[in-house]
Amino acid sequence: MNRLPNIKNIIAVASGKGGVGKSTTAVNLTLALAKEGYRAGILDADIYGPSQPLMLGATERPDVKNKKVQPVIRHGIQSMSIGYLIDEKAPMAWRGPMVSMALQQLLNDTEWDNLDFLVIDLPPGTGDVQLTLAQKIPVNGAVIVTTPQDLALLDARRASEMFRKVNVPVLGVIENMSTHICSNCGHEEAIFGSGGGKRLADQYQIDLLGALPLDIHIREETDSGSPTVIKNPESQNSKIYREIAQKIVTKLNAQEKSSSINFPKITIKND
Repeated sequence: MNRLPNIKNIIAVASGKGGVGKSTTAVNLTLALAKEGYRAGILDADIYGPSQPLMLGATERPDVKNKKVQPVIRHGIQSMSIGYLIDEKAPMAWRGPMVSMALQQLLNDTEWDNLDFLVIDLPPGTGDVQLTLAQKIPVNGAVIVTTPQDLALLDARRASEMFRKVNVPVLGVIENMSTHICSNCGHEEAIFGSGGGKRLADQYQIDLLGALPLDIHIREETDSGSPTVIKNPESQNSKIYREIAQKIVTKLNAQEKSSSINFPKITIKND
C-alpha cells in the first residue's frame, strides 16, 4: 500500500474490549505528539460510538472546500469523526460494509494538512473496521490498550494476534487503570490486579510503553473537552503520556531505518 498524501505515519490505537480507556489514551497520545513538536491529528474510527468530539470539546460541523472535508482543529491537533457529521442522538444502524466504507471516506475525503502522525482511534474488538484498516490503509504500527485484569487481557491478546496475522507491527502495550488513586488521601491500590500489561508484552515480545492510573482527574479533564495533556500539562499523568509518545516515535524511526536497507550498487563493465 502506498502512503497517503500529507500523512507520514499512521498509528492505530486498539483494544480487545470496550471500557479500558482506549479513546482517552488515543486523544492524549495525539496531544502528547503535538506537545513534542509534531503535526498530529486524530481520526475517530468508532462509527457506532464516536467520542472524540466530546473529548476535544468540538461541536461544529466541518467545512467543505473543493469537495474535501476540512479537519476540525482543537488544542493544536487536526481531527475528524462521524460525530461531526451526524446528530449526536442519531443511531448508526449500519451493517459492516457500510461502516468500512465510512471509515475509508473519513480518512480519504478529509484534507489533512501535512501530518507527521495520524492516530486512528479504533472501535473495540477485531471486526470489520479493524480488517478494513489492515487491508486498505497503510498503518505503520498499532498500540494495544488494556487494563491489568485477566478478562481485558484475554481480549487484548486477540487484538494482538489479529495485527500479527495481517502484518501490522504492534509497537507496544499501554496498561490503563493500572492502579486506583484515592482522590482524598492519594493512596494507590491495584484494584484490577497488577502486572497484566507486562505479561502481555512479554508474551508477544513487545514493549510495555507505559502505565496510567485510574485517576478521577483524567476522566474529568477528558469529559470537559480539555484532556489531561492540555488541561494539566505538568501533571505526572501528562508526563507519562508524553513519555509514551516519545517511545512510539523512537520505535517508528527505528522501524523506518531497518526497512530501508542500503544495497551495494552493482556496476557492469565491458572489458
